[in-house]
Amino acid sequence: MSETVRIDKWLWAARFFKTRQLAKKAIDGGKVRYNGSRVKTSKNVEVGALIEVPQGWDSATVEVLALSDQRRGAPEARQLYAETADSIARREREAHNRKLANQVMQPPIKRPDKRQRRNIQRFQRQHGDD
Repeated sequence: MSETVRIDKWLWAARFFKTRQLAKKAIDGGKVRYNGSRVKTSKNVEVGALIEVPQGWDSATVEVLALSDQRRGAPEARQLYAETADSIARREREAHNRKLANQVMQPPIKRPDKRQRRNIQRFQRQHGDD
């Protein structure tokens, strides 16, 4: 454990990203927020800070509990942070909404036949030049 750790190293050590390069890209792209504001890769992480990190479709807000610049196993990495309660609730709510949206969309019963494909192509040609 060291006393100062750059945010890209901490995110890598906490296993939010597979490589430091991916962590750097996310930080430079404005995807990672430190205490509610954009941050540079060279920013040193402090215990108690809130970091918002993208995770797939969602983003998690975590509180820094410990510092580390070494990547270890997942159980040890989980001890570096704790996800906030409203972050967990928000991610569960968004996942539930996505699940409901996917249930509404029904796949077609069968593939379109030749006549239907021609009608689709004709429609796309007529309305695609807008």
